[in-house]
Amino acid sequence: MVTKEQIARINALAAKKKAEGLTEEELQEQAELRKIYIAAFRENFESQLKNIEIVDPDDERLKNAKEH
Repeated sequence: MVTKEQIARINALAAKKKAEGLTEEELQEQAELRKIYIAAFRENFESQLKNIEIVDPDDERLKNAKEH
């Protein structure tokens, strides 16, 4: 999970990169934070996909359930 502090730091580094550039240490920190963020995003997205249920509106079982 990505903390609010990590997201704030990602945004701060992005703003500094646009304004004046980053040092080598800051570039490494930014890369590490991005890896953490992307890993958390993928984990969350995968979890959401696993919980999706595809429903066929023409399925007879659904039509019978709606009638009752």
